[in-house]
Amino acid sequence: MKKIRLLVIAMLLSFIGFAQYDEDSQKSVIQEFTPSILLIKGQWDIKWFNNLYTETRATFDGNEGDVPRNTFFTSTVDIFTGVSDSRRVNVGLLLEFRSNVIGGRDAFDVFSFDGEAGSARSGFTSLAPAIKFNPIKSVGNFTIQSALHIPLVDQESEQGVFLDQNGFIFQNRFFYDYSFADGKWQLFTELNTEYNLPKEGSFATNSLRLLPGAFVSYFPSSKFTILGLVQHLQLISFNTDGFEQDATILGGGAKYQLTDEFNLEFLYSNFVRGNDTGLGQTFNIGLRALF
Repeated sequence: MKKIRLLVIAMLLSFIGFAQYDEDSQKSVIQEFTPSILLIKGQWDIKWFNNLYTETRATFDGNEGDVPRNTFFTSTVDIFTGVSDSRRVNVGLLLEFRSNVIGGRDAFDVFSFDGEAGSARSGFTSLAPAIKFNPIKSVGNFTIQSALHIPLVDQESEQGVFLDQNGFIFQNRFFYDYSFADGKWQLFTELNTEYNLPKEGSFATNSLRLLPGAFVSYFPSSKFTILGLVQHLQLISFNTDGFEQDATILGGGAKYQLTDEFNLEFLYSNFVRGNDTGLGQTFNIGLRALF
């Protein structure tokens, strides 16, 4: 994991160097088109986001301890387009691919896609039609994104290796951002809610996952930002013997505007505490195109 940290640090330092020479005061995409802002009719927003979560510690039944390394890689593509003249409705499609390895295998083995029995699985796991809308015309920076995730997985676990849920998920994400008057600071907040519809045999059947979060960004220039984040994860089961968990997540990252259309994003986070959950780290990289 030291190699991953060094690579991320090197990239961030190089982008900071680029940002020092940027004197363009005009708003860039990373400043203007936050997740709270909807697209103009005919405009397209495509985001490819990759998340690698790896853990060597976990807490279950009140006990915290070391575990053999488990690593879960998730790659998503979100595609949205504007369809409303009033800029209040967007429609889109979400696609998800996963690769998981367990039992002490190296974190980078998620990219081998070898499907080794008892230690690895991979494949496309879900697709979701989505709609994003602004419910209050006078508050243009408050939006809601609703999506129905359709599972592409038959068996959640095979030979002890979990891939993804095989039940439908109804997801609603609430976005709000606020830009401070100096133009250097921005606050973005999100509440992600996921209702796991009842599904016999699914570990998360008939449960609600809540993930509120706050992100504070500082812009040394219009094309570069560094940010800090705090999130809380809570899984609530509506079954008498259902599985529940919670966790607190802290992290940070950076975004850089490569061109007028493309921007690059790096994020790191750490599960600093929790109950009945892994206590790992995430390494994230995303590429976004807005046309």
